[in-house]
Amino acid sequence: MSDKQYYDLIRERSAPMKPEPCDMEARLSELPDVRCVLFDVYGTLVISGSGDVGTAGAVDQQKALDESLAACGIALPDGATLAADRITAVIREHHARAKEEGVEYPEVDILEIWSEVLSGAGVRKADRETLKRLAIEYDSRINPVWPMPGMEDVLSALRERNMRMGIVSNAQFYTPLMFPAFTGKTCAELGFKEEVCVWSWRYREGKPSKNLYRNALSVLDEWGIQSSDVLYVGNDMRNDIWPSSELGCRAALFAGDRRSLRLREDDPNCRDVTPDLVLTALPQLLECLP
Repeated sequence: MSDKQYYDLIRERSAPMKPEPCDMEARLSELPDVRCVLFDVYGTLVISGSGDVGTAGAVDQQKALDESLAACGIALPDGATLAADRITAVIREHHARAKEEGVEYPEVDILEIWSEVLSGAGVRKADRETLKRLAIEYDSRINPVWPMPGMEDVLSALRERNMRMGIVSNAQFYTPLMFPAFTGKTCAELGFKEEVCVWSWRYREGKPSKNLYRNALSVLDEWGIQSSDVLYVGNDMRNDIWPSSELGCRAALFAGDRRSLRLREDDPNCRDVTPDLVLTALPQLLECLP
């Protein structure tokens, strides 16, 4: 399949959603020294039905799996079965092996997971394109997504202000494909600099690993932008606000959707962390930046 066909597939499998209001008040202030904004994706730039990539909300996962296999024309051998919880089990196995190798916050490549899951069920000839379609079919069912209100307008306004923009996000290969699927524009056309777009699956590490943030910040440093000149925007106190703040960035907690807001009040790493901003809608960001 071509990239355009993947865009079409994501769009066809998606339906409009609205964010669910949080019981929080916005806390805004001017940050005149910010020269770069780094964003989280799930729960920040896009509404996430389950709250994050790689997780499932209140859906019938077995039904989602069966429908996804059928949509891809994948038939199990006679007598074979495939339970949806096998996917989670294989991911956990990969995480456990990575932790044994010293990776504190492991991430997987979902195509490797699907290949192993199908092979274990007796399906031997699933090529890469089939695996990609299957991953999109399944994730669109267990974690429906839709652009957060104001997303494209905010990015356009920041682009017009010559603000550098990037992404540090837990993600899979299909995550950057969502942007052209919904807006008709690639990440680059929306204003994101490829050099500071850090997608977790490429590094086999997930947030809150500070290594992901360091990858973006090291590039920005080469461009003469210090961490104190960077604002990170995300919906999770542990995954987003804590690590970015620890590395010297300014931080904005996005509290625009109850489903994905993660305050982590019991996490010891977050107890003494206070975001510079609290946003209850993305357009509020524009009020705080030069």
